[in-house]
Amino acid sequence: MTGAVELLPVIGRRAALERFIRLPHALMRDDPSWVPPLLAERRAALSPGKNPWFRHGEAAFWIARREGRDVGRISAQEDRLAPPDADGARIGHFGLLAAVDDGLVFAALLAAAEAWLAARGLGRVRGPFSLSINEQTGLLVSGFDTPPMLMMPHDPPHAGTRLEALGYRKARDLLAYIVDADAPLPPGAAALVARGLPSGVVLRPMRRAALREEVAALLAIFNDAWAGHWGFVPFTPEEVEHLASELRPLLHERLVWFAELRGEPVAFVVCLPNLNEAIADLDGRLLPFGWARLLWRLKIAGVATARVPLMGVRRRLHSGLLGRALPFFLMDALRREALAMGIRRIEMSWVLEDNAPMRHLAQSVAAHSYKTYRVYERDIAG
Repeated sequence: MTGAVELLPVIGRRAALERFIRLPHALMRDDPSWVPPLLAERRAALSPGKNPWFRHGEAAFWIARREGRDVGRISAQEDRLAPPDADGARIGHFGLLAAVDDGLVFAALLAAAEAWLAARGLGRVRGPFSLSINEQTGLLVSGFDTPPMLMMPHDPPHAGTRLEALGYRKARDLLAYIVDADAPLPPGAAALVARGLPSGVVLRPMRRAALREEVAALLAIFNDAWAGHWGFVPFTPEEVEHLASELRPLLHERLVWFAELRGEPVAFVVCLPNLNEAIADLDGRLLPFGWARLLWRLKIAGVATARVPLMGVRRRLHSGLLGRALPFFLMDALRREALAMGIRRIEMSWVLEDNAPMRHLAQSVAAHSYKTYRVYERDIAG
Protein backbone atom coordinates (compact mmCIF):
# COMPACT_ATOMS: atom_id res chain seq x y z
CA MET A 1 0.00 0.00 0.00
CA THR A 2 1.25 3.45 -0.85
CA GLY A 3 -1.65 5.85 -0.20
CA ALA A 4 -2.14 8.06 2.83
CA VAL A 5 -3.90 6.70 5.90
CA GLU A 6 -7.27 8.33 6.62
CA LEU A 7 -8.88 8.07 10.06
CA LEU A 8 -12.66 7.92 10.36
CA PRO A 9 -14.09 8.76 13.82
CA VAL A 10 -16.83 6.33 14.78
CA ILE A 11 -18.72 7.90 17.68
CA GLY A 12 -22.26 8.92 16.76
CA ARG A 13 -22.18 7.06 13.43
CA ARG A 14 -24.19 3.86 13.65
CA ALA A 15 -23.07 2.52 10.27
CA ALA A 16 -19.44 3.30 11.11
CA LEU A 17 -19.73 1.44 14.43
CA GLU A 18 -21.01 -1.61 12.56
CA ARG A 19 -17.99 -1.40 10.24
CA PHE A 20 -15.76 -1.04 13.28
CA ILE A 21 -17.22 -4.19 14.87
CA ARG A 22 -17.02 -6.26 11.68
CA LEU A 23 -13.56 -5.13 10.59
CA PRO A 24 -11.65 -8.01 12.30
CA HIS A 25 -13.82 -10.49 10.40
CA ALA A 26 -12.14 -9.30 7.20
CA LEU A 27 -8.64 -8.91 8.63
CA MET A 28 -8.49 -12.23 10.51
CA ARG A 29 -10.55 -14.56 8.35
CA ASP A 30 -7.48 -16.47 7.09
CA ASP A 31 -6.16 -17.17 10.60
CA PRO A 32 -7.29 -20.73 11.47
CA SER A 33 -7.10 -20.00 15.21
CA TRP A 34 -9.26 -16.86 15.17
CA VAL A 35 -12.83 -17.21 16.43
CA PRO A 36 -15.33 -14.60 15.13
CA PRO A 37 -17.00 -13.00 18.17
CA LEU A 38 -20.77 -12.80 18.34
CA LEU A 39 -21.77 -9.56 16.63
CA ALA A 40 -24.71 -8.99 18.97
CA GLU A 41 -22.43 -9.26 22.00
CA ARG A 42 -19.93 -6.79 20.51
CA ARG A 43 -22.68 -4.28 19.73
CA ALA A 44 -23.88 -4.45 23.34
CA ALA A 45 -20.34 -4.17 24.75
CA LEU A 46 -19.70 -0.95 22.81
CA SER A 47 -23.10 0.60 23.55
CA PRO A 48 -23.16 3.20 26.36
CA GLY A 49 -26.78 2.30 26.96
CA LYS A 50 -26.02 -1.39 27.58
CA ASN A 51 -22.52 -1.58 29.05
CA PRO A 52 -22.31 -0.08 32.58
CA TRP A 53 -18.56 0.52 32.13
CA PHE A 54 -19.55 3.75 30.35
CA ARG A 55 -20.89 5.10 33.66
CA HIS A 56 -17.30 5.53 34.87
CA GLY A 57 -15.49 5.52 31.53
CA GLU A 58 -15.42 7.36 28.22
CA ALA A 59 -14.18 6.00 24.90
CA ALA A 60 -13.56 7.03 21.31
CA PHE A 61 -13.19 4.77 18.27
CA TRP A 62 -11.50 5.15 14.88
CA ILE A 63 -11.32 3.20 11.64
CA ALA A 64 -8.20 3.51 9.49
CA ARG A 65 -8.73 3.57 5.71
CA ARG A 66 -6.14 3.33 2.99
CA GLU A 67 -6.62 3.15 -0.77
CA GLY A 68 -10.39 2.96 -0.32
CA ARG A 69 -10.63 0.10 2.15
CA ASP A 70 -10.81 -0.34 5.92
CA VAL A 71 -7.40 -1.50 7.16
CA GLY A 72 -7.47 -1.02 10.94
CA ARG A 73 -9.28 0.12 14.04
CA ILE A 74 -8.53 1.27 17.60
CA SER A 75 -10.22 2.65 20.69
CA ALA A 76 -8.98 5.11 23.30
CA GLN A 77 -10.58 5.22 26.71
CA GLU A 78 -10.38 6.95 30.05
CA ASP A 79 -11.53 4.91 33.05
CA ARG A 80 -12.16 7.20 36.00
CA LEU A 81 -11.82 4.26 38.41
CA ALA A 82 -8.37 3.27 37.13
CA PRO A 83 -5.70 4.14 39.70
CA PRO A 84 -2.69 6.33 38.81
CA ASP A 85 0.62 4.62 38.24
CA ALA A 86 3.16 4.16 41.04
CA ASP A 87 4.96 7.35 39.96
CA GLY A 88 1.71 9.34 39.98
CA ALA A 89 1.16 9.34 36.22
CA ARG A 90 -2.48 9.28 35.15
CA ILE A 91 -3.17 6.30 32.90
CA GLY A 92 -5.25 6.23 29.74
CA HIS A 93 -5.93 3.10 27.73
CA PHE A 94 -6.14 1.91 24.14
CA GLY A 95 -7.86 -1.23 22.94
CA LEU A 96 -9.88 -3.07 20.28
CA LEU A 97 -6.74 -2.92 18.15
CA ALA A 98 -6.80 -4.72 14.79
CA ALA A 99 -4.86 -3.72 11.69
CA VAL A 100 -3.08 -5.00 8.63
CA ASP A 101 0.69 -5.48 8.85
CA ASP A 102 1.55 -1.89 7.91
CA GLY A 103 3.64 0.45 10.05
CA LEU A 104 1.91 3.60 8.80
CA VAL A 105 -1.52 2.22 9.73
CA PHE A 106 -0.39 1.33 13.26
CA ALA A 107 1.30 4.73 13.63
CA ALA A 108 -1.83 6.60 12.58
CA LEU A 109 -4.10 4.60 14.87
CA LEU A 110 -1.90 4.93 17.96
CA ALA A 111 -1.31 8.64 17.29
CA ALA A 112 -5.06 9.24 17.26
CA ALA A 113 -5.54 7.36 20.53
CA GLU A 114 -2.62 9.16 22.19
CA ALA A 115 -3.83 12.61 21.09
CA TRP A 116 -7.32 11.92 22.47
CA LEU A 117 -5.86 10.83 25.82
CA ALA A 118 -3.36 13.69 25.99
CA ALA A 119 -6.21 16.18 25.49
CA ARG A 120 -7.69 14.80 28.72
CA GLY A 121 -4.50 15.33 30.67
CA LEU A 122 -3.44 11.68 30.75
CA GLY A 123 0.31 11.21 30.76
CA ARG A 124 0.70 7.52 29.96
CA VAL A 125 -1.12 5.14 27.61
CA ARG A 126 -1.48 1.44 28.36
CA GLY A 127 -3.22 -1.43 26.63
CA PRO A 128 -4.80 -3.10 24.91
CA PHE A 129 -7.80 -3.15 27.23
CA SER A 130 -11.07 -3.75 25.42
CA LEU A 131 -12.55 -1.74 27.09
CA SER A 132 -11.48 -2.53 30.65
CA ILE A 133 -8.90 -4.65 32.43
CA ASN A 134 -11.95 -6.63 33.61
CA GLU A 135 -12.89 -7.43 30.00
CA GLN A 136 -10.46 -8.51 27.23
CA THR A 137 -6.91 -7.64 28.26
CA GLY A 138 -3.51 -7.83 26.61
CA LEU A 139 -2.10 -8.57 23.16
CA LEU A 140 -1.26 -12.16 22.25
CA VAL A 141 2.52 -12.53 21.86
CA SER A 142 2.91 -16.31 22.07
CA GLY A 143 0.54 -19.24 21.59
CA PHE A 144 -0.80 -18.25 18.17
CA ASP A 145 -1.45 -21.84 17.07
CA THR A 146 -4.51 -22.52 19.25
CA PRO A 147 -7.87 -20.72 19.41
CA PRO A 148 -8.58 -18.36 22.31
CA MET A 149 -10.91 -19.31 25.12
CA LEU A 150 -14.02 -17.22 25.75
CA MET A 151 -13.37 -13.58 26.67
CA MET A 152 -9.71 -13.86 25.68
CA PRO A 153 -8.19 -12.02 22.69
CA HIS A 154 -6.42 -13.43 19.66
CA ASP A 155 -4.00 -11.30 17.64
CA PRO A 156 -1.67 -11.76 14.66
CA PRO A 157 2.09 -12.06 15.32
CA HIS A 158 2.85 -8.73 13.64
CA ALA A 159 0.83 -6.61 16.10
CA GLY A 160 3.33 -6.73 18.94
CA THR A 161 6.23 -6.01 16.60
CA ARG A 162 4.45 -2.95 15.23
CA LEU A 163 3.71 -1.58 18.71
CA GLU A 164 7.32 -2.02 19.80
CA ALA A 165 8.51 -0.20 16.67
CA LEU A 166 6.44 2.79 17.86
CA GLY A 167 8.20 2.87 21.22
CA TYR A 168 5.74 0.80 23.23
CA ARG A 169 7.33 -1.23 26.01
CA LYS A 170 6.13 -4.15 28.09
CA ALA A 171 4.19 -3.16 31.20
CA ARG A 172 3.24 -6.70 32.25
CA ASP A 173 2.86 -10.15 30.74
CA LEU A 174 -0.30 -12.13 31.45
CA LEU A 175 -0.11 -15.92 31.34
CA ALA A 176 -2.73 -18.49 30.39
CA TYR A 177 -2.31 -21.95 31.94
CA ILE A 178 -3.89 -25.13 30.59
CA VAL A 179 -4.55 -28.38 32.47
CA ASP A 180 -6.13 -31.71 31.57
CA ALA A 181 -9.18 -32.20 33.75
CA ASP A 182 -8.30 -35.87 34.31
CA ALA A 183 -4.65 -35.26 35.16
CA PRO A 184 -3.89 -36.49 38.70
CA LEU A 185 -2.90 -33.89 41.23
CA PRO A 186 0.83 -33.81 41.93
CA PRO A 187 1.77 -35.57 45.19
CA GLY A 188 1.96 -32.43 47.34
CA ALA A 189 -1.45 -31.11 46.30
CA ALA A 190 -2.99 -34.61 46.48
CA ALA A 191 -1.73 -35.06 50.05
CA LEU A 192 -3.14 -31.67 51.08
CA VAL A 193 -6.60 -32.46 49.68
CA ALA A 194 -6.54 -35.98 51.16
CA ARG A 195 -6.23 -34.53 54.67
CA GLY A 196 -9.70 -33.07 54.28
CA LEU A 197 -11.16 -29.63 54.83
CA PRO A 198 -10.04 -27.64 57.86
CA SER A 199 -12.45 -27.30 60.76
CA GLY A 200 -15.26 -24.85 60.13
CA VAL A 201 -14.84 -24.87 56.32
CA VAL A 202 -17.52 -26.09 53.93
CA LEU A 203 -17.37 -26.31 50.14
CA ARG A 204 -20.59 -25.82 48.21
CA PRO A 205 -21.62 -25.27 44.59
CA MET A 206 -23.36 -22.11 43.42
CA ARG A 207 -27.07 -21.81 44.13
CA ARG A 208 -28.57 -20.93 40.78
CA ALA A 209 -31.91 -20.02 42.33
CA ALA A 210 -30.12 -17.13 44.05
CA LEU A 211 -27.89 -16.22 41.12
CA ARG A 212 -27.87 -12.45 41.66
CA GLU A 213 -26.84 -12.81 45.30
CA GLU A 214 -24.25 -15.46 44.46
CA VAL A 215 -22.59 -13.31 41.78
CA ALA A 216 -22.59 -10.34 44.15
CA ALA A 217 -20.94 -12.48 46.84
CA LEU A 218 -18.18 -13.78 44.59
CA LEU A 219 -17.41 -10.35 43.15
CA ALA A 220 -17.26 -8.89 46.66
CA ILE A 221 -14.61 -11.49 47.45
CA PHE A 222 -12.87 -10.73 44.15
CA ASN A 223 -12.78 -6.97 44.78
CA ASP A 224 -11.37 -7.59 48.25
CA ALA A 225 -8.87 -10.27 47.18
CA TRP A 226 -7.37 -8.37 44.26
CA ALA A 227 -7.35 -4.81 45.65
CA GLY A 228 -3.85 -3.43 45.42
CA HIS A 229 -2.75 -5.71 42.60
CA TRP A 230 -1.29 -4.11 39.48
CA GLY A 231 -3.94 -2.44 37.30
CA PHE A 232 -6.83 -3.50 39.53
CA VAL A 233 -10.18 -1.78 38.89
CA PRO A 234 -13.10 -2.93 41.09
CA PHE A 235 -16.39 -4.10 39.67
CA THR A 236 -19.14 -1.57 40.40
CA PRO A 237 -22.59 -2.74 41.62
CA GLU A 238 -23.99 -1.97 38.15
CA GLU A 239 -21.28 -4.09 36.53
CA VAL A 240 -22.02 -6.94 38.95
CA GLU A 241 -25.68 -6.85 37.92
CA HIS A 242 -24.74 -6.70 34.24
CA LEU A 243 -22.26 -9.56 34.55
CA ALA A 244 -24.81 -11.78 36.27
CA SER A 245 -27.24 -11.20 33.41
CA GLU A 246 -24.65 -11.68 30.66
CA LEU A 247 -23.17 -14.86 32.09
CA ARG A 248 -26.45 -16.48 33.16
CA PRO A 249 -26.54 -18.90 30.16
CA LEU A 250 -22.97 -20.05 30.88
CA LEU A 251 -23.04 -20.33 34.66
CA HIS A 252 -23.49 -23.92 35.77
CA GLU A 253 -24.09 -24.81 39.40
CA ARG A 254 -21.40 -27.47 39.44
CA LEU A 255 -18.75 -25.24 37.83
CA VAL A 256 -18.92 -22.41 40.40
CA TRP A 257 -17.74 -23.29 43.91
CA PHE A 258 -17.61 -21.38 47.19
CA ALA A 259 -15.67 -22.06 50.35
CA GLU A 260 -17.46 -20.90 53.47
CA LEU A 261 -15.80 -20.37 56.84
CA ARG A 262 -18.35 -20.70 59.63
CA GLY A 263 -21.09 -19.77 57.16
CA GLU A 264 -19.31 -16.82 55.52
CA PRO A 265 -18.23 -17.10 51.84
CA VAL A 266 -14.47 -16.47 51.90
CA ALA A 267 -13.23 -18.00 48.64
CA PHE A 268 -14.59 -19.01 45.25
CA VAL A 269 -13.71 -20.31 41.80
CA VAL A 270 -15.67 -19.74 38.59
CA CYS A 271 -15.34 -21.99 35.55
CA LEU A 272 -17.20 -21.21 32.31
CA PRO A 273 -17.79 -23.57 29.39
CA ASN A 274 -15.72 -22.33 26.47
CA LEU A 275 -18.28 -20.45 24.39
CA ASN A 276 -15.70 -19.98 21.61
CA GLU A 277 -15.70 -23.71 21.00
CA ALA A 278 -19.46 -23.57 20.37
CA ILE A 279 -19.51 -20.48 18.11
CA ALA A 280 -16.37 -21.00 16.02
CA ASP A 281 -18.30 -21.75 12.81
CA LEU A 282 -21.16 -19.24 13.24
CA ASP A 283 -19.23 -16.26 11.78
CA GLY A 284 -20.55 -14.13 14.64
CA ARG A 285 -24.20 -14.57 13.64
CA LEU A 286 -27.00 -16.10 15.68
CA LEU A 287 -29.64 -15.75 12.95
CA PRO A 288 -31.32 -17.53 11.34
CA PHE A 289 -30.11 -20.84 12.86
CA GLY A 290 -27.13 -19.91 15.00
CA TRP A 291 -29.16 -19.79 18.22
CA ALA A 292 -30.34 -23.36 17.73
CA ARG A 293 -26.84 -24.64 17.03
CA LEU A 294 -25.39 -22.73 19.97
CA LEU A 295 -27.98 -23.97 22.46
CA TRP A 296 -27.63 -27.54 21.22
CA ARG A 297 -23.86 -27.45 21.61
CA LEU A 298 -23.95 -25.88 25.07
CA LYS A 299 -26.89 -27.79 26.54
CA ILE A 300 -26.92 -31.12 24.70
CA ALA A 301 -23.62 -31.93 23.02
CA GLY A 302 -21.53 -30.02 25.52
CA VAL A 303 -18.07 -28.57 25.00
CA ALA A 304 -14.73 -30.17 25.80
CA THR A 305 -12.96 -27.04 27.06
CA ALA A 306 -13.60 -24.43 29.73
CA ARG A 307 -11.94 -21.43 31.33
CA VAL A 308 -11.43 -20.26 34.91
CA PRO A 309 -11.59 -16.45 34.61
CA LEU A 310 -12.20 -15.62 38.27
CA MET A 311 -10.86 -16.95 41.56
CA GLY A 312 -10.33 -15.28 44.89
CA VAL A 313 -9.72 -15.66 48.61
CA ARG A 314 -10.52 -12.99 51.20
CA ARG A 315 -7.44 -10.85 51.79
CA ARG A 316 -7.38 -11.42 55.55
CA LEU A 317 -6.69 -15.12 54.87
CA HIS A 318 -3.88 -14.63 52.35
CA SER A 319 -1.00 -14.98 54.78
CA GLY A 320 -2.29 -18.03 56.63
CA LEU A 321 -2.31 -21.75 55.89
CA LEU A 322 -6.08 -21.70 55.34
CA GLY A 323 -5.87 -19.05 52.64
CA ARG A 324 -3.15 -20.98 50.83
CA ALA A 325 -5.05 -24.29 51.10
CA LEU A 326 -8.55 -23.23 50.01
CA PRO A 327 -7.72 -22.82 46.27
CA PHE A 328 -6.53 -26.43 46.11
CA PHE A 329 -9.81 -27.75 47.54
CA LEU A 330 -11.81 -25.53 45.19
CA MET A 331 -9.82 -26.64 42.13
CA ASP A 332 -10.13 -30.31 43.13
CA ALA A 333 -13.93 -30.03 43.38
CA LEU A 334 -14.10 -28.09 40.13
CA ARG A 335 -12.01 -30.58 38.15
CA ARG A 336 -14.11 -33.55 39.31
CA GLU A 337 -17.35 -31.85 38.26
CA ALA A 338 -15.91 -30.61 34.96
CA LEU A 339 -14.74 -34.10 34.05
CA ALA A 340 -18.19 -35.52 34.83
CA MET A 341 -19.67 -32.95 32.39
CA GLY A 342 -17.36 -34.04 29.57
CA ILE A 343 -14.90 -31.14 29.91
CA ARG A 344 -11.40 -32.37 29.15
CA ARG A 345 -9.21 -29.25 29.31
CA ILE A 346 -9.41 -26.18 31.54
CA GLU A 347 -7.64 -22.86 31.02
CA MET A 348 -6.71 -20.75 34.05
CA SER A 349 -6.38 -17.18 32.82
CA TRP A 350 -5.15 -14.68 33.08
CA VAL A 351 -2.33 -14.72 35.65
CA LEU A 352 0.06 -11.82 36.13
CA GLU A 353 3.65 -12.84 35.51
CA ASP A 354 4.66 -11.50 38.95
CA ASN A 355 1.77 -13.12 40.84
CA ALA A 356 3.85 -15.86 42.43
CA PRO A 357 1.02 -17.44 44.53
CA MET A 358 -1.30 -17.87 41.53
CA ARG A 359 1.51 -19.21 39.33
CA HIS A 360 2.42 -21.65 42.09
CA LEU A 361 -1.21 -22.77 42.38
CA ALA A 362 -1.48 -23.36 38.62
CA GLN A 363 1.73 -25.35 38.53
CA SER A 364 0.74 -27.27 41.67
CA VAL A 365 -2.41 -28.60 39.99
CA ALA A 366 -0.40 -29.79 36.95
CA ALA A 367 -1.23 -26.81 34.69
CA HIS A 368 1.38 -25.37 32.33
CA SER A 369 1.66 -21.97 30.68
CA TYR A 370 0.79 -22.10 26.97
CA LYS A 371 -0.15 -18.54 25.96
CA THR A 372 1.28 -15.13 26.82
CA TYR A 373 -0.58 -11.84 26.51
CA ARG A 374 1.33 -8.58 26.84
CA VAL A 375 0.13 -5.23 28.12
CA TYR A 376 2.11 -2.41 26.51
CA GLU A 377 2.61 1.18 27.58
CA ARG A 378 4.39 4.39 26.69
CA ASP A 379 4.47 7.94 27.96
CA ILE A 380 2.43 10.41 25.95
CA ALA A 381 4.27 13.42 24.55
CA GLY A 382 3.05 16.70 26.03
